[in-house]
Amino acid sequence: MDYDFKAIEKKWQKRWEEKKIFEVKESKKKKFYILEMFPYPSASGLHMGHAFNYVVGDRYARFKRMNGFNVLYPMGYDSLGLPAENAAIKAGIHPREYTEKSIENFIRQQKELGLSYDWSRIIKTSTPDYYKWDQWIFLKMYEKGLAYRKKAPVNWCPKCNTVLANEQVHNGKCWRHEDTKIETRYLEQWFFRITDYAEELNDKIGDLKNWTEDVKAMQKNWIGKSYGTEIYFEINGKKWPIFTTRPDTIFGVTFMVISAQHPELMDLVTKKQKKEVERFLKKIKSTSKKDMEELEKEGVFTGAYAINPVNKEKIPVWVGNFVIADYGSGMVMAVPAHDQRDFEFAEKYKLPVKIVIEPINYDIYERKGQIPRAYSGEGNLVNSGKFSGVNNEKAKKEITKYLSKRKLGKKAVQYKLRDWLVSRQRYWGTPIPMVYCDKCGIVPVPEKDLPVKLPEKVKFGKGNPLETVKDFVNVKCPNCGRKAKRETDTMDTFVNSSWYFLRYCDPKNKKKIFDKEKVKYWMPIDQYIGGKEHACMHLIYFRFYTKFLRDLGLLDFDEPALNLFNQGMLHGEDGYVMSKSRGNVVLPEEVSAKYGIDTARLFLVSMASPDKDIDWSDKGIQGSLRFIKKIIDYFSRVKIDKADVRTESKLNKVILEITEYLNNFKYNLAVIKLRELFEVLPEKTSKEVLGDFLKLLSPFCPHIAEELWEKLGCKNFLSLEKWPKADKKKIKKIFEKQEQAIDKLISDINHIFKLVSGKNKIYVYILPNEKELYDIGLLNKKFGKQINIFTVNDKSKYDPSNMSKKVKPGRPAIYLE
Repeated sequence: MDYDFKAIEKKWQKRWEEKKIFEVKESKKKKFYILEMFPYPSASGLHMGHAFNYVVGDRYARFKRMNGFNVLYPMGYDSLGLPAENAAIKAGIHPREYTEKSIENFIRQQKELGLSYDWSRIIKTSTPDYYKWDQWIFLKMYEKGLAYRKKAPVNWCPKCNTVLANEQVHNGKCWRHEDTKIETRYLEQWFFRITDYAEELNDKIGDLKNWTEDVKAMQKNWIGKSYGTEIYFEINGKKWPIFTTRPDTIFGVTFMVISAQHPELMDLVTKKQKKEVERFLKKIKSTSKKDMEELEKEGVFTGAYAINPVNKEKIPVWVGNFVIADYGSGMVMAVPAHDQRDFEFAEKYKLPVKIVIEPINYDIYERKGQIPRAYSGEGNLVNSGKFSGVNNEKAKKEITKYLSKRKLGKKAVQYKLRDWLVSRQRYWGTPIPMVYCDKCGIVPVPEKDLPVKLPEKVKFGKGNPLETVKDFVNVKCPNCGRKAKRETDTMDTFVNSSWYFLRYCDPKNKKKIFDKEKVKYWMPIDQYIGGKEHACMHLIYFRFYTKFLRDLGLLDFDEPALNLFNQGMLHGEDGYVMSKSRGNVVLPEEVSAKYGIDTARLFLVSMASPDKDIDWSDKGIQGSLRFIKKIIDYFSRVKIDKADVRTESKLNKVILEITEYLNNFKYNLAVIKLRELFEVLPEKTSKEVLGDFLKLLSPFCPHIAEELWEKLGCKNFLSLEKWPKADKKKIKKIFEKQEQAIDKLISDINHIFKLVSGKNKIYVYILPNEKELYDIGLLNKKFGKQINIFTVNDKSKYDPSNMSKKVKPGRPAIYLE
């Protein structure tokens, strides 16, 4: 046959689009909302690594649609951000033009993959119709005290020329530019008070029943809830609340460490130590807590002293590169005898070590009374005044009670999660809707004046391009009407992606962010699909936004997604993750021209479970191509007749298995079962059997399945047909036993063929009571060669080597010649 895959693909893509068969509205049907994390539309377009992600979702959407659900499966583009701006500057065109061209290319490629999106709901975050609502949310956060501005030490990427959030700094370098070291700068910045939701974000992780355990663990660790005690140390007459999880070690504090980024640091530094501290601060390269944990611990003495509230000892205050400025008070108490980090710091700078916990069952001391390393285990307190001799776990409570009673401290809970820095000093982002007036101060733009649009004419060069646009910057104060200046920072693009899933429910609404009733019908997301690398950025931010919008009364649920699936990565033939920069990408257009896109869709899920990494292989895709050609050839010659009992039994069993596998994203196992079913389809069978086979094939190879469905004489779109239901009464166990026995026998024969050569005749000997397990017709069809079978009591059997005497129950004997 002539396999014109391209023509078949175009035919059905055109028909699906013309009839708008994947567009949906709210109805009485049970809904199912499936969503992949929307992409940033790069100019280079999609490669098969991207396609792998999308076909994982499309297969699930098609399956759920055929199971009677009202499936919302939309697509949009995360189209603001630095990559587009930098690429546009390089290409010498406006970021808007660059982005629109990129989106056009993405849409074309995604349609060519046969993805069943509801294209009527498309959103682009770079359009004023979308980012108007980013600004509206910002104003609501400002009203509620969740959006605020402060001077803070920030991570600055000199290549991006902008600030990065802590989550965007990886190993002291920019997440986009792995060769660029981060600098620390002090700037007035806008923040979202995500820490107000820290407790709920942490405590509700347990409700995310169908999220992967590693993502939940990463979020738990990132939020970092700790129970402890806040102890008040006095420095220069001011009380500093110091958080610790180890109040039992309060008598062992020998120095304090303040963060190098603390806004009040220089107030503590004495004149004598000022130059040394300033030299030290110039060495600091990142405010990321992950980097602080991994950097070599360094510091200098500030010249200041703190007073320990329990024994009034004077304790030197150091500045260090490992303390987070906005964790607790930005200062920690150091107990080198019982904390390894503090111990190493003390050894490095010759600071005193004071033992206050002694192990119960063994001796950790050397002869001179020093310890070789910090002891952080259980024991009894020593050198701790009235608490000496008390077990340290009990002492935690007693010392906290003692401090609380004297108003020297209290019980406390702390989180590692920091407020979200959302200011960016670049053009291609959502303008922050705030104005600065000399008389009125910071003034929000009135809602009626939204959106604050990005100006079209800008100059790109050094610094923030918006600062150069006078018509944009110079405005009247919304309060007093006097001259004022507009905020020139734009928002972090993670803002855009923190609520986009809600806009899909009502994408064309110009009066409201969305219709509450429409969102109530579609939300929460039933199945979210995306990489686990987003665990501590997008997947926390969109949970935060959901809770904030709920608290505004717009939502009636707590979490945005019920189920989360993390897909694997596609590797090129060189073994590395497929990427343009590596030069190992395979383009969908090339695959479609050579093999057909359905072949690629099938191959991508045949190799392994979709949550695992897989390798692209031309040899592997050839196997998928052969299978599809076999299916097409079979349907061109099969005769319509009554279905036999064996075929119906196998079909109904496979329907059960594939349904379960698709529900659980076990696509590779579903493909195995589909192949098994195809192998036993006879040359004559019923139209119902053939139709059910095509329904099972449809989520994997939608174009080929639609084409064969039409040739079968069916008029409706296969994509909208009902998923086949298994009739368990038609499943016969004897046929399953036969299949298992035959598959095992074929495996044994193939094994023997590998051990010997020059043989082409096959003789098999079985026990009489197992004769019904070895259907000779099915055996020969599966193996592809003539096999001669004899029972051991057959007097006319051919058995020159007496192999029949070696037969055992369930273990036939085999003779080759």
